[in-house]
Amino acid sequence: MRESSIADGCVLLTDHPWPDLGLETSIFERAGIRLVAGPEIAGTAAEVERLVAECSPAAILTCWAPVSRAAIELPADLRIVARLGVGLDNIDVAAATERGAWVTNVPDYCVAEVSDHALAFVLDRCRGISRLNDAVKASGWNSDASGLLRLSEQVVGILGYGRIGRETARKFKAMGCQVLAYDPYFSPDESVASGSTLATIASECDVIVIHVPLLPETTGLIDEAFLRATGRKPLIVNVSRGPIVSNQGLIAALENGWIRGACLDVIDGEPAPSPEIIAHPLVTATPHIAYASDASMAELRRRACEEVVRVLSGATPENGRNAPHG
Repeated sequence: MRESSIADGCVLLTDHPWPDLGLETSIFERAGIRLVAGPEIAGTAAEVERLVAECSPAAILTCWAPVSRAAIELPADLRIVARLGVGLDNIDVAAATERGAWVTNVPDYCVAEVSDHALAFVLDRCRGISRLNDAVKASGWNSDASGLLRLSEQVVGILGYGRIGRETARKFKAMGCQVLAYDPYFSPDESVASGSTLATIASECDVIVIHVPLLPETTGLIDEAFLRATGRKPLIVNVSRGPIVSNQGLIAALENGWIRGACLDVIDGEPAPSPEIIAHPLVTATPHIAYASDASMAELRRRACEEVVRVLSGATPENGRNAPHG
């Protein structure tokens, strides 16, 4: 990749689900970089390609918008595609690598938030917080302790044992739970979680928390066959990516009583997921916000922009996720 002046190109921000761009503007202005901002709501691949064609950026900064091979091949001198997030499933990483552009993310900005969200989902279900709040407001001060559970007696299975999975395991362990973890690259961590298999987690866990990344091999990982094989009517918690859980399999599991419920921050088909899933009485849903807090969002935005400045200054990124050609 050639070394060149920062002033040689602009940064295209494809989408920004926050209205104020003061943080981004200040970082880039200090570095002498021009920022071109797209819409708040992520557009289609074709719409992103049109934006790229208009400004020929040296850097593409994206949150949810798809960055296609065409978008990556269009600019005269693209040097980085930076993700405002962890997952890279909306970026054609192979195309960027072939083009000689870095792909970066911010892999650890929301470890605390996502693990907190998973724990909060389970605490809410064990203690009946949402259910009892709704009942009190609808029917008055009538006690109904049915179905309340002791959290420390729950066996928790964690699928995906990276940064967030390990933090989730630590928090459940601190609450007194037995924790099992499955990851193809699991390393011994017996003080927190015991290494396990998918089959064992399906058969022996009361709670199954999903932290695996969205990859071809994990799409539909939690399908009807997996859910049918569960042995203890577990609570399914997905705070990773929607397509990891099959909608059809989930509905079958809810209707047949194979699971006791689902807590979903992500659902396949979002931002317009299946109304049948959203409305189901055994489903608790939040709109893909497990990653979010005031602190995490400020950190995400700052660190993603700093990676862009770093690369456009000729330095190596801190969180490069590819090995660019050239």
